[in-house]
Amino acid sequence: MSTNNFIQTDSYTTDVNHPRNIWDTLSLGTSLYFGPKFLSMLWGSRSLAIQNKFDTQTWAKRSMDIMHLIEDCGAKMNIEGLDNIDKSDGPVVFISNHMSMLESMIFPGLIASRREVTFVVKKSLTTHSLFGPTMRARKPIAVERKDPITDFKMVMTEGTEAINNGTSVVIFPQSQRMVQFDPEKFNTLGIKLAKKSKAQIIPVAIKTDFWGNGTLAKDIGTLKRNIPVHIKFGEPFSIEGPGKKEHQQVIDFIQSNLAIWSKD
Repeated sequence: MSTNNFIQTDSYTTDVNHPRNIWDTLSLGTSLYFGPKFLSMLWGSRSLAIQNKFDTQTWAKRSMDIMHLIEDCGAKMNIEGLDNIDKSDGPVVFISNHMSMLESMIFPGLIASRREVTFVVKKSLTTHSLFGPTMRARKPIAVERKDPITDFKMVMTEGTEAINNGTSVVIFPQSQRMVQFDPEKFNTLGIKLAKKSKAQIIPVAIKTDFWGNGTLAKDIGTLKRNIPVHIKFGEPFSIEGPGKKEHQQVIDFIQSNLAIWSKD
């Protein structure tokens, strides 16, 4: 794929002098500016998808626009390990903890600008009136989250097919977004997909509680402007043996970085 990396360096940090949008300042800590602006961006992506104009680079560009929006609303981004995305010769399985809507919106700009990628998502998102057209345009691996066995077969089949066709896969092994990371609820689906498809793994640690869940609309909650955003991509590695050791390696990567970031 011809890539267009929007961030050319291994790491990215929001400029300390990045100005906050005046309308966000006037919103007095609410989402009155962010919410409508974010929804208008999603609607724009939906329109492009319906017109069959939502290709990989457009997806990445729209994702970066959202990242810049949250920076305009006070986010202090700290992104590390971007060069690791490029280190594997073939497609990989990205395995990440899942904390908020933010990583779902930002990952395409960080990853899809460098390599073809798709996500494992809830099937309901592909039929959603707002998200649906955009999600379907990117050919996600859609699971019901009702029957674990059916979901497992779906990910193994469609995930392996995607990887064989040169597309990396992002998996959030938690069943839902969790502010507190719980290793007991972090399943081995990504490890099993990587083993079956013989793809390398890139662990991803995130701390994105800057973007909270909403009460009326879950995806548009209060922005906690005093909390920095952290995203870190680890070195790619291969699975040797059953995968238990590698599963623990991903967990250790996430926990060690969360421990560091908790001191912010």
